[in-house]
Formats: sequence, structure tokens, C-alpha cells
Amino acid sequence: MILSEKLEHGMEYENGQENIERLRRIGEQILAASRDELYLGMRFLDVALSSFVYQMDSEVHPFGTDGGAIYFHPRELGGLYRENRILVNRGYLHMVYHCLFRHMVKQISFGETEREAVFFLWDLSCDIAIERLIDGNYHRSVRYSKSLLRRDTYGRLEREADGKVLNAERIFRLLRKWDLTEEKWQKLRQEFYVDDHRYWENKSPDEKPPNPELNRKWQEINEEMETDLETFSKEASEKSGDLLGQVRVENRERYDYREFLRKFSVYREELGVDADTFDYTFYSYGLSLYGNMPLIEPQETKEVKKIEEFAVVIDTSMSCSGELVKKFLEVTYDVLGRSESFFKKVNVHIIQCDEEVQSDVKITCAEDLETYMENLTLYGEGGTDFRPAFSYVDQLIRDGEFEHLRGLLYFTDGYGIYPEKMPGYQTAFVFAEEEAEERQVPPWAMKIMLDETLE
Repeated sequence: MILSEKLEHGMEYENGQENIERLRRIGEQILAASRDELYLGMRFLDVALSSFVYQMDSEVHPFGTDGGAIYFHPRELGGLYRENRILVNRGYLHMVYHCLFRHMVKQISFGETEREAVFFLWDLSCDIAIERLIDGNYHRSVRYSKSLLRRDTYGRLEREADGKVLNAERIFRLLRKWDLTEEKWQKLRQEFYVDDHRYWENKSPDEKPPNPELNRKWQEINEEMETDLETFSKEASEKSGDLLGQVRVENRERYDYREFLRKFSVYREELGVDADTFDYTFYSYGLSLYGNMPLIEPQETKEVKKIEEFAVVIDTSMSCSGELVKKFLEVTYDVLGRSESFFKKVNVHIIQCDEEVQSDVKITCAEDLETYMENLTLYGEGGTDFRPAFSYVDQLIRDGEFEHLRGLLYFTDGYGIYPEKMPGYQTAFVFAEEEAEERQVPPWAMKIMLDETLE
């Protein structure tokens, strides 16, 4: 009797402890057999395939993972195995890929009324990305015919991606632009549904931060697998579709632009009570002993870390779309527009430049920045030359417009002429994430990706 028949047969018995144990054991045998078959064809996945414990759960449909365990429904797993064991193999590999790309711990931002819609699209995007990988896999253990809906969906996404890697994040962005009826969305969901995402950490109602140990575990597995695919398992890599491309995108060095922007700050004194250096014990003792005469007065100044002065340059050439520029400015405004990020006086120049400097607006307070955003007009649409902006900022320094310039942020698509010499201040070229993969910047500059994936 095959494993699935044993499982079905076991379900007919009274729900006693002995039969529950039998169901659990048979389910584990099915998953272990699937793991072993996948390993024979994809040895570079050895660590990933063996990183789970198996746990029976009658609530899951048909299986799912949290990154540490694979949960399975005994009857549904048995039915899938009896229908075609390749479906179990694909499901197992599907969950492994979710973990390798850490879909279950990535944070998703949304408005108060968007939660359900955003999670629906994120779930669908993750499943499409993984199924496309598996459908492009030539290993016999997972080969299965593709439906017309799948082929059409992949074709549309590939055309809109214009040659870029179709990971879950990019698919999520593309799907948000699709205008489909509710019926068509549900057909897509049904077509690409493989596993239950109920165990994913980013589904937690209390919005807990992702488990750093779980994230680190799968990141290390992913990085080791990338090395293996590029060296010892090159032939297997060629049979695994776009897996190596997505792994490279996932493992590239990332910077949080918001956090990076906050680091463009300095310590300086500002009037105000420094609570960290003030001892209330002596202060209260003086008041009780001498009436209104405290023994120690509070310090009148404190050191605070806030934005002081820097330059923001916007590439307004024809190759850099207005939509991306506005996104960059919105994120910048979100950080700078917080009152605690400003001194009493700030000096931020927002410069627009294509092949020459088109405009320069000086920002001295939050109100100036808000006015600039409300009346934003982009000038340029010529070619791209980064040198004029640097020359212009250098001249501002010589003219005394900047006293302590912290640095220059240059938002661009990366196509242009860079200065040959290193400037006397920190420089960061900021890219929209989808434009950043193959761009090279001078060795003296930093490369920052503006992650607009999960808005």
C-alpha cells in the first residue's frame, strides 16, 4: 500500500492517539521522500531542504511553513501525493524558495484601509515569483505542464519588467498597476496558490518585528547556495531557471535610504535641558533643605543629533522619470519634514540638473520644504552630466553658502558622465531599486538604493 493510501486509510479510523500518531508518521514519510527526490536533482539545496521539522496541523491547506517547520494537513497531503507526487515535490520546493528569499519575514507597509488588499497582492506576488522559478526548472522531479493562464501571466510580467529580474518585489509593483476585475484576481490567486501563508511573521496582527535569527539563518543559507551555484553547481544552476539571478538580487548589499539620510547629521549644542546629565537627587535635596535654592542647576545646553546642511541633486534628464523623482523627494521629505530632524536653522539646497544646473532652491525650515513639495516643478529633460552639479556645489562652498557641508545626495538612474576627481565631501548616488542592479558609481561615492517596493 502506497503512502497516500495508508494516509487515507488511517483517516477512516476513530480519532485516537494511536491513529493520530500513524497519520503524523505517514505524512512525515511523504515529505521526507519528496525532500530526498529533490536532493538527488538539486544537491546545491541540501542545507535548505533539510532545514525543517515536520508538524501535522489540520488547519493548514495543504501545507505551509514559518521558516522552521513545514506544517501539513494529513488528508490533503495524502491526496496531493496520490494525484501526482510531483505536486508534493513542487510544493516542498515552493516553500524552500519562500524561505530562501525570506518572503515570510519581509515587512510590508500599508495604510489603515489597505491591509487586506496589500497582503493579497504580496501573497500572490510571492507565489507567482516562486512558481515562475519552478516552471523554469528542468529537473524531472518538478516538471509539470503550464496552463494558458500561467503562460499569459508570465508573458505580460516579462514584457513589463523589460528584462529585469522578476522577483516578488518587482512583481508586487507591477501587479499594483494592473486593472483587473475581482473575478480575474481570484483566478490568478487560485492558479498560483500552492501553500498556506498563515504562519508568515509579517502576518502577525501585533506587527512584531521579524525574528532576526530566522532571517539570519536563511540569509546565510542563501549566500552559501549562491557561491555553490556560481562554482561547483554551475550545471545544476543552468537547469534551475532564473534561480541564480534572483539569488544575486536578494543577496546584494542593501542600504535603507531613510536610515542613511538620518546619518547626514552632526552633533552640536542647542538650548534646552539635558535630562541625561541632570541629577534630580541633588536638585530635590537642595530644594528641601534651602527652600527655593537647588544645589545643582540643570545644564542649559545639550548635544543633539539633527540635520544641519547638505545638498540634494535631482537628475531631471529624459532618462529619469518624474514619477521616480517625486518618490525620491517624498521619502526625503518624510525624513526631513519631521520637526525633530531640524535645527532652528538649516541649510539644504535642492538642485535640479540634467546636463546643466536648472534650478536651486534653498531650504531653511520645514515650512520651506513643504512649500517646495506643494509647488514641485521639474526642469530639464536634456542629457545627463553629473559634473555641472558638483562644480556648482563647489562654487557654493567657495562663496560661503555652505559652512559645514555634510554631503551630497544625487538621485539618478546612473547613466551619465561622472566627475574624475573625488569631491571634498561625502557623496551618495541614490537609485530607485529597479534601476540599481547593474549601475556602477565611482569608487569614492556610495551607492544607495531607494527601496520603493512595499509602499
